[in-house]
Amino acid sequence: MVAPPPERLGILGGTFDPVHIAHIVSAAECRAVLGLDRVDLVVAGDPWQKRDDVVLPAALRLELVELAVDGVEGVAASGIEVERPGPTYTVDTLEALAAPGRELFLIVGADLPPALSSWHRSERIRELATLVVVARAGDERAEPPGAGWRVERVDIPRLDISSTGIRARVAAGRPIDGIVPAPVVRRIGTLGLYTPR
Repeated sequence: MVAPPPERLGILGGTFDPVHIAHIVSAAECRAVLGLDRVDLVVAGDPWQKRDDVVLPAALRLELVELAVDGVEGVAASGIEVERPGPTYTVDTLEALAAPGRELFLIVGADLPPALSSWHRSERIRELATLVVVARAGDERAEPPGAGWRVERVDIPRLDISSTGIRARVAAGRPIDGIVPAPVVRRIGTLGLYTPR
């Protein structure tokens, strides 16, 4: 009997504060280019590296991601890090998701590879997952730190969008339609998120 091909699972982690279309484009493009079965947008529960920047509680950021990916084929929201207490480490998430018959693909922006050596247990990350570097048009091709990394590169359109910029637009009363999925725009408006208190 022939064994089934391994499941190919992409992991795109982030604070998603808030999620925006560049996140969705990255996930969908990686899925298509690499033939991934699914890409999970993994919402950071306790993003220790960004504690001073995160505005919304983890459960609310997860809710917004769930709204954003609804109807996007092969892209899902994951609360695995929200449900786990304590600081959020990528290696813990990869270990929890590793399973026989599954290949993991860790999706990161083009700016991150040089910093990977500073990540918690980076050598274990290298063992567990193929690194997928998402580059926008004009981005420099950063190399991973050291040998032994399995690397794929995926190019996406240049979308100069950031969660920081979106928060600033909302705070200034400017529209975010078109750069944030419509259900997320509505939820931000209904709850009055990111507006000055």
